[in-house]
Amino acid sequence: MKVLVINTGSSSLKYQLIDMTNELSLAKGVCDRIGLEYSFLKHSKTGGESIVIEKDLYNHKLAIKEVISALTDSDHGVLDDMSEIKAVGHRIVHGGEGFKDSVIIDDNVINVINECADLAPLHNPANIVGIEACKQIMPNVPMVAVFDTAFHQTMPRYAYIYALPYEIYEKHKLRRYGFHGTSHKYVSERAAQLLERPVENLKIISCHLGNGASICAIKNGKSLDTSMGFTPLQGLCMGTRSGTIDPAVITFLMDKEKMTVKDVSDFLNKKSGVLGVSGVSSDFRDIEEAADNGDERAKLSLDIFCYRVKRFIGDYAAVMNGVDAIIFTAGIGENNAYVRKEILRDMDYLGVKIDWEKNLVKGKEIDISAPESTVKTLIIPTNEELAIARETVKLIG
Repeated sequence: MKVLVINTGSSSLKYQLIDMTNELSLAKGVCDRIGLEYSFLKHSKTGGESIVIEKDLYNHKLAIKEVISALTDSDHGVLDDMSEIKAVGHRIVHGGEGFKDSVIIDDNVINVINECADLAPLHNPANIVGIEACKQIMPNVPMVAVFDTAFHQTMPRYAYIYALPYEIYEKHKLRRYGFHGTSHKYVSERAAQLLERPVENLKIISCHLGNGASICAIKNGKSLDTSMGFTPLQGLCMGTRSGTIDPAVITFLMDKEKMTVKDVSDFLNKKSGVLGVSGVSSDFRDIEEAADNGDERAKLSLDIFCYRVKRFIGDYAAVMNGVDAIIFTAGIGENNAYVRKEILRDMDYLGVKIDWEKNLVKGKEIDISAPESTVKTLIIPTNEELAIARETVKLIG
């Protein structure tokens, strides 16, 4: 069975075609600048060269058509006909409290996703556009919605309720939701396979560290707590996001800097994090290079990031009464040996001991624990597209 996985943004559409008989990726790509000038599709089939097709992509329906055209092209395609696509899996950012698992998409599902648009205004409307575009092009192909928030619906109430007047939660569903759930679930299940132990018997701390970053405490295969909250702004400091701050900072900025609500939102989401502290970049590679060259603010931004990850690991080991495995995944987690080292050093009290030579790898699935370590520390490249495809197959049979 061949499954097309779609991840729709406001002006982009990422895709991957996966043959689920052997779980191999056949092709992947991205349509970028949809609805803007100079739009294009970048496409590659597994084992082949990437190609860039410049095309006027006025809307997402045209983008989907170009994806199908690229997948069925005689030169760089991998399908004889689009009828080979038996299902489509859609990544949906926010499912609110309505979805505790992935679901087959119908009109009711679309309505609920739309109702959650206030909770994810940059993502959910675009996700719906992607679904509608696929329905028009492939009206008879079953489709599945896989939610970033669903994995975290197992959090206990005391972990997700904010200490605000309870009627605010009841009225607006203002609570902690968490994100990166598809990634956290995938790497935790993969860790269980590598450790040859049931995930239901493990205490895992998953560190999804990229430009957006979150930590998840996974006990017995379920999310117990996670660092992101009502929005992805809470928790760790990130590429451009501040992470958790004193809420009084917001009113202070509005008063002293004469900021509007939108100004503050942009300030905390787009101008803060390691970019704001370093003044160099939101890319950790640039920051690490600057720090190596003596830039003190660049070094400080790395110290802040690593310290906060370390602090969350300690918090989650406490709430789970121990930890069996710590996982590093996503762009920084998989590739930045310096960040991993700064996070993991001086964790002997937890039983964490690292083989620092093994830690020097990039993008490789590996156990970097020292032989005497009582806690396994794993680097596991995430594969959210495969996780979505698995969910899709599971639901449609």
